[in-house]
Amino acid sequence: MDIVQFIAAKRDGQEHHRGELREFVLAAVGGAADYQISAWLMAAYLRGLSEEETVELTGALRDSGRTFPLGHFGPRSVDKHSTGGVGDKTSLVIVPLCASLGAVVPKMSGRGLGFTGGTLDKLEAIPGFRSDLSVEEFERIVSRVGAAIAAQSADLVPADGRLYALRDVTATVDSVPLIAASVMSKKLALGCPSVVLDVKVGSGAFMPDRERGQALAAAMVAIGTAEGRRMAALLGDMSRPLGRAVGNSLEVLEAMETLRGGGPDDLRGHCSLIAGEMLSAAGVARSPEDGVARAEEALRSGRAADKMLELVEAQGGDAESLAAGRLPVASLTAAVHADSSGFLARVDARAVGQAAMALGAGRQRRDDGIDLGAGVVLRHTVGDEVQAGEPLATLHASTEAHLHAGLARLLSAFSVSEAAPAAAPLVHEVIRA
Repeated sequence: MDIVQFIAAKRDGQEHHRGELREFVLAAVGGAADYQISAWLMAAYLRGLSEEETVELTGALRDSGRTFPLGHFGPRSVDKHSTGGVGDKTSLVIVPLCASLGAVVPKMSGRGLGFTGGTLDKLEAIPGFRSDLSVEEFERIVSRVGAAIAAQSADLVPADGRLYALRDVTATVDSVPLIAASVMSKKLALGCPSVVLDVKVGSGAFMPDRERGQALAAAMVAIGTAEGRRMAALLGDMSRPLGRAVGNSLEVLEAMETLRGGGPDDLRGHCSLIAGEMLSAAGVARSPEDGVARAEEALRSGRAADKMLELVEAQGGDAESLAAGRLPVASLTAAVHADSSGFLARVDARAVGQAAMALGAGRQRRDDGIDLGAGVVLRHTVGDEVQAGEPLATLHASTEAHLHAGLARLLSAFSVSEAAPAAAPLVHEVIRA
């Protein structure tokens, strides 16, 4: 292809002709120069992509590597994706929860970057847990357990890996069409007939603006629908952390508590809503409402927790340690206290996430190490009545330097008011095809 003319067309606001984006993706994996790919990414960021272009780009990315045939994991297979947020441990709950009720959930996840955590980092706080499964191991575990959570294989959507690496260093990450194509190319490659998306909006989300979150959710639903998938997207609130724990092993412990029918109300409720959509899409439940009821019963009965232990054991993890709550937690602690009495009016999710990073729980760059036992445990959430001097959060770190850095970030996260604040919804809306 004439890549210079291709770049110029998007620079000038033109829509690409059918087939051109596929040629571009082939060029991207076939040796096109970084500066040419980067030039097009910036043009697409500034000029945008139409729905047709976004669908074509998604399909081209999907077809750049290995794909699983549609329905390969069975008609009840359903995939789930979260755009991430502070304390977002939903996959740790939802994957075993849905599998315990007869859905099949082959889940490929990623690592955390910035103030939002990654599912794989959290799971690797469990001694022995393996996320780097071969395709054959992944399929075998899904067949036996009904679910698996693994790292994306190198031959799945390789073109997206190249484009994303360049987006990351060219200030073009925050583009709705490019994000939608990146996410959905991986969902479509996995071959599940149903996909449920958990799109977070609010201060602790990757995309804090609600209107842009709606646009992203709608774009991904449109892509999946055009490719013949059953789609639903929930617009979840991330103005405050989800649950009470923020940090890898701390979140795993909270997820297990939730899987046993306990845990924070907001986390349990949010996971039940997503599971309801997934169970309905997979044909296990008659409707999303029926799915929620089934999910809540599986949590109360302990059935979901048993499935999590089975999944962990199948992936080499120490299920006995997980069941007993014996995971690494950093030994140094400090607390943040309420400076006045009243109602907790704000727990800023971004500030909490940044505090967890400062404590050592997150990474600035992809090759940074992390402290799996570091993090924050909130003692109160928005709407709680508190007294002056009462602890609002406990911080965990492995060094005094990290502890002081986390405290400095966390002090700005809370505000107390005389009147109780209005309750925020768990989910703002559900977008379906």
